[in-house]
Amino acid sequence: MNVPDETSTMIRKLLLVLALAAGFSAPAHAWWNDDWTTRTRVVIDTTDKGLALPSAQTDVVVPLRLHSGNFDFGVAQADGNDLRVVAGDDKTPLPFEVERFDPINELAVLWVRLPAVAQGSDANVVHVYAGNDKAVAEGRAPVFAAPHALVLHFGEAEGPAVDAAGGLASAAPVVREANGLLGGAAKLSGTALEWPVSPKLALAPSGALTIAMWLRPEAPAESSTLLSLGPLKLMRVLDQVEARIDSEKIAAAALPGSTWSHVALTVVGGKAVLYINGKPAGQADVLLPNASAPLLLGAGYKGLIDELQVLASARDEGWVKLAAAVQGMDASAVKSQKESQGGESGGEPGYMGILLKNLTTDAWVVIVILMVMFVIAVWVMVTKAQMVIRIGDANDRFLERFREDLSGAGLKDAGDLSRSTLYQLHRMGEAEIDKRRARGVTRLSGASLDAIKATLDAVQVRENHKLNARMVLLTIAIAGGPFLGLLGTVVGVMITFAAIAAAGDVNVNAIAPGIAAALLATVAGLGVAIPALFGYNYLASRIKNISADMQIFVDEFVTRAAELHGQQ
Repeated sequence: MNVPDETSTMIRKLLLVLALAAGFSAPAHAWWNDDWTTRTRVVIDTTDKGLALPSAQTDVVVPLRLHSGNFDFGVAQADGNDLRVVAGDDKTPLPFEVERFDPINELAVLWVRLPAVAQGSDANVVHVYAGNDKAVAEGRAPVFAAPHALVLHFGEAEGPAVDAAGGLASAAPVVREANGLLGGAAKLSGTALEWPVSPKLALAPSGALTIAMWLRPEAPAESSTLLSLGPLKLMRVLDQVEARIDSEKIAAAALPGSTWSHVALTVVGGKAVLYINGKPAGQADVLLPNASAPLLLGAGYKGLIDELQVLASARDEGWVKLAAAVQGMDASAVKSQKESQGGESGGEPGYMGILLKNLTTDAWVVIVILMVMFVIAVWVMVTKAQMVIRIGDANDRFLERFREDLSGAGLKDAGDLSRSTLYQLHRMGEAEIDKRRARGVTRLSGASLDAIKATLDAVQVRENHKLNARMVLLTIAIAGGPFLGLLGTVVGVMITFAAIAAAGDVNVNAIAPGIAAALLATVAGLGVAIPALFGYNYLASRIKNISADMQIFVDEFVTRAAELHGQQ
């Protein structure tokens, strides 16, 4: 049977995508070059656990963020000349450019051109090599080649913003924010930036166009033009963004202020689609105008703009979603870790990684509950320790002054003694004596002294209640933590054995990870209970001493009151 030409072409394209994806994502079994001592392994996860990519992508440019957690700046050259980017097969060098390399602050941003990003895969791997003192800067293929018509990183230190795809520079210098979304960002205050007319930016009804940019606007303006290319405009009206092509308007979508948002517009074949943060927000049936005009950016707009890309082709929803995820801060989409030449990983520890990977849902629930209990217990211990230490110090200062001033007249002003529980007892006792003096009682009878002692006992009880408040939370952590952990372990072991029974495969490799992960719940329970036990005993001892001091002071105060004000 003869295959129609269109179908044959489609099959050939599909085979090309699969071949490129296979070459890009093949697992690494070797070190690319022994002269390089360290590398960072980066995975773009397009599965449901990472970025659920709606379609495979070919020939895409993605940023790789490097920092102290995933890259060893200490062994890299200060100017980054020893950087090399290699595909997942550890054989194929990939073209890249450096937007930012700051070894002092240990931050870097690299733009890498990938042949393919497979859909529904966690094997989209790329390696960034470094650690070769003898390496020199090498010439590389252009990263932002066709169909990129204009790419603005705003990463220059000063002066005009220069196009990374062809060198087109803005007509005037650009004010920059040093720490934008990726590297530098343009900081606009209402005055438009202009790039001159370029054949690459010319529009035609038969052509296609993709515009993508990051925005962090300030307070909503009544109306501002985010981008203008002749009769094609991206507008912000209040807190809404909309696209206009000639007289056609694409439905507005929310563009919140003070946060980074990804805005993209694609136009091809009479259809325009507006995207916000990788999701379609509106569409309209409209052709591109026939126009050749300068590109204007930010007329009336106040805020930051970063990573503007204009492509002379229409990218699909998958490309927009991938760009929004990998350029933004979506940690689930891009995972990275540093590795040494000996094979040791600088990312998550091996054993702990196995435990976390094999934790069952119920064990995670138990561990999260225990984490909440631990935070509460620490909060109680810290606040209570601060309180009892302050009260203890204040009580010591009060007793010293109380025993020096037999009349008690010098203790009328609390001063720095307001936290002292003994001062509160003294203040209440003196108030009771003053109340009786106001009624004309000059000498206190035995009944009056008993009444004053009863009042002081009541104050003491209330102060004890304050001292012991929230201590029950520590007892709950001590008693409940281990039991909750044990519950998580038992359920986890049950699930592990049930899974083994269902699979019919009984061996150490199948049993050990699940049981080890289940035991992590018990460890978490003990991790909550043990600190809480130590903290509880320390606090209980301090509170007991303060309570004893209050009891002794009540007797001492009543005795002194009887001596000074009692009947002869």
